[in-house]
Amino acid sequence: MNQAQFRFYAELNDFLPKERRQRSFIHTFLLSGSVKDMIESLGVPHTEVDLILANGRSVDFSYAVQNGDRISVYPVFEAIDIAPVLRVRPEPLREPRFVLDVHLGQLAVYLRMLGFDTLYRNDYRDEELARISNEEARILLTRDRGLLKRSIVTHGYCLRTTQPRQQLIDVIRRFDLRRAIAPFRRCLHCNAVLEPVDKAAIEDRLPPKTRHYYDEFWRCPQCDRIYWQGSHFERMQQFIAEVLPDEAKG
Repeated sequence: MNQAQFRFYAELNDFLPKERRQRSFIHTFLLSGSVKDMIESLGVPHTEVDLILANGRSVDFSYAVQNGDRISVYPVFEAIDIAPVLRVRPEPLREPRFVLDVHLGQLAVYLRMLGFDTLYRNDYRDEELARISNEEARILLTRDRGLLKRSIVTHGYCLRTTQPRQQLIDVIRRFDLRRAIAPFRRCLHCNAVLEPVDKAAIEDRLPPKTRHYYDEFWRCPQCDRIYWQGSHFERMQQFIAEVLPDEAKG
């Protein structure tokens, strides 16, 4: 029987049982296998890992763990540049786009509110989510760590909370999206980019007070919903200021 010493750092401990958090522990295995498989067998999705050290040396996911190895596993580095050291994750996506699993409908609305390209359906199957994430280069957001362990998923994040507001904050911080926020440019219902529309073209669809007080309108080219900067717009502005005060300042 072989043994290796593992240590997980920072938020990766969220995936471990309490007795293994914030400390080194021994993992016993029969045959040598890839460090990726062992990390995931211990509960940590590969999409959460940014750096692996084996006996103090940087390795990638294919490294075969040997008897007596010391394995250190690190999450994504936000404030430290580790470019000179081998990363195990692919490079960040040039444009942050998302696909969300079926339990994250409110988070999808919030991300669209902030202008992010966000796919969501309440009937996506796991294999569809993994395929879309891979084929369309989208970040997969889920609370299902098993889904993130699928080998074709390269960019993803396991949400730690069930509260949509906190989920939004976590996603913004995790992917450093502050500078990419562009509120009120997408349809909250179908994700399409809104287009300006002449008031005269949709005047017969407007409530009397809206027709009287507002002159600028936008239409969704996909579902044909009409938007204007009314009380709902003000509530969304207030939401952004309350939930993401630093991000709202730009």
